[in-house]
Amino acid sequence: MKLTSILAVYLLFWMMSLFIVLPFGVRTSEEVGAERVPGHADSAPHSFSFWRVALRTTIVSAIFFALFYANYVYGWVEVRDIDWLNR
Repeated sequence: MKLTSILAVYLLFWMMSLFIVLPFGVRTSEEVGAERVPGHADSAPHSFSFWRVALRTTIVSAIFFALFYANYVYGWVEVRDIDWLNR
């Protein structure tokens, strides 16, 4: 697998992991006990730390990519294993 392919696939895993990780650890102003700012939705997070989310996303995507790459190298699951229509 070429380096550019590795980077492209990792970026896809990173973006997918971002949307998986994003809702975890979110606390609203009501849960924190702070006053809600007028105009904000009730479900809006009280504070947001991009770097914390980015770190979590990087860890999760690294795990997903490691499993993907190990499957690529060792061939645990192949297309013929999941292609039930052409058996």
